[in-house]
Amino acid sequence: MGFVALGMTVAGFLSGSLMFSAWLVRLRGRDIGKVGDRNPGAVNAFKAGGTGIGIAALWLDFLKGAVPVGLAKYLLGVEGFWLVPVAIAPVFGHAFSPFLKGRGGKAVAVTFGIWCGLTLWEGPTVLGVLLGLCGLIQATDGWTVILAMLGFLGYWVARGSDPVHVSVWTANLLVLLWTHREALRKPMKLRRRFYRKKS
Repeated sequence: MGFVALGMTVAGFLSGSLMFSAWLVRLRGRDIGKVGDRNPGAVNAFKAGGTGIGIAALWLDFLKGAVPVGLAKYLLGVEGFWLVPVAIAPVFGHAFSPFLKGRGGKAVAVTFGIWCGLTLWEGPTVLGVLLGLCGLIQATDGWTVILAMLGFLGYWVARGSDPVHVSVWTANLLVLLWTHREALRKPMKLRRRFYRKKS
């Protein structure tokens, strides 16, 4: 199993490193590095390439995490702690893509992908609900992602999840902390509906 896990870890990293958002936007003759926060991810693909390009980039970023992890777990029988490097490899590939000289995106869509590969519908659904709730409460995008991930850990602990999921979550969180480090320098900001301004 070790050789299979190693092979799928390499395959997952290479899959994650495919920067579909940047390449699709380039088809429109634009440079994603000059749009928004210059992050080569799906959000800026929407801004630079329009709705069609954005949706395609979002799904491809999701699939490049879901496919290698799902293949490893359900087709090749990789299990236990061997799944940890396989699962986190696409996230690392996206965040530190060799195609962009070690730079990359913020790894949110691919995060949803790896949890789909690990848990099918459960992980992405719970994480999506938490992300939506955190986004409704406060307005700093980086903190929305991190707070949702913390709530995600709470879900797995309450559910009695095995250490494999917690290990993947830990590595996943560390990457997200790095990719959102600029946004996290700003304080959390509650949306106006949750506080009243003093008159």
